[in-house]
This record gives sequence, structure tokens and C-alpha cells, in this order.
Amino acid sequence: MGLLRENLLAGRRVALGGTVAAATVDALRELGAEVENVAGEQLGDEEDRVGEWARAHAPLHALVWDGAGAFGAGGQAGLSTALAEAWAVVREVAVGALIPAGSPAKLVLVAPAPDAGPLADAARSGLENLARTLSVEWARHRLTAVLIAPGERTTEQELAQVVCFAVSEGGGYLSGCRLELGAAG
Repeated sequence: MGLLRENLLAGRRVALGGTVAAATVDALRELGAEVENVAGEQLGDEEDRVGEWARAHAPLHALVWDGAGAFGAGGQAGLSTALAEAWAVVREVAVGALIPAGSPAKLVLVAPAPDAGPLADAARSGLENLARTLSVEWARHRLTAVLIAPGERTTEQELAQVVCFAVSEGGGYLSGCRLELGAAG
């Protein structure tokens, strides 16, 4: 993992929702995190099942939710699905495991790439608004939130490093912001 120190995430339990890339999962594990997958079939039409899953897997230190899969080919349906699924999973995991733990926790939302299809920018903005709003609303619970917005040429390894940093203790100082990847240069 080059840029991040060995065992940076040792002892941290991270829930994964949406379609978190294999490179991110591998990077989290390589740095010592224990990852738990909130599988898509867990959600179905019953958000309560995600809440039950979260309570059964507590304590958790972070949730990484990647909206690329939910957004799919884009369009109005993709936008609605991505935002609704993000809110449902974030709410249930936060209320079921992150907030009750009473210790600092992190929400990391990963937006679809800007070239992911029609309304990709709308999905990115909607997820950014969710991260910003929750960073204020849930600050009293020691829960911080960020959006990671990959660029068109962002590699899976670059995205994985930023996710790992955001989940780390040092990443807890970032809240309510959009981390735009590939914006410079």
C-alpha cells in the first residue's frame, strides 16, 4: 500500500455496501481492517434486514458505500436507485451499529465516475449533499462523513488508498467534504 503505513487499520471493523471494488477490499484488509459485506440481497425491499445485519455485526467503525453499481447505466432510474439505496444502507448501519457504539465512526460515500452515464453529476451532487448533511446532523454522535468523487482517470488503486485513509483514525478529521480525485494536473 506504499503511501499508507502498515497496520494502519488494525482493529478497525468496516462495513461495505454497494459495489465496493475488489482493490479497495484488498487494500482495507492489507492494512489490517476486518471487512464485513452488507450484500445487496440483504437490502432487497426490506431496509429492516440491513438494520438487523448492522446490529448483529456491531461494533463497526466505518461504512464504505460505493454507488457505482446502484447508479448502473444512469438515467433517472439509476439516480433514484443510487440515492435511495445510499440513504437506506447508511441510515440502517449508522443507527444499528455506528451510533450505538458511542465511539468515533466514519461514513465514506463513493460516487460514480463523472463519465458513468446520464445524470452522473446529479448522483455525485446528491451523495455529496448526503455526506455534508449527515456530517452536521450526526456530529453529536461522533460520526463523520465524506464523499469521494473519483475522476474519469482515477485508478482503482488510487481510489482504494483514499478510502483507506478516510477510514483511518487520521481520516476522522475530514468531515462534510468532497474529496475530488483527479482534479489537479
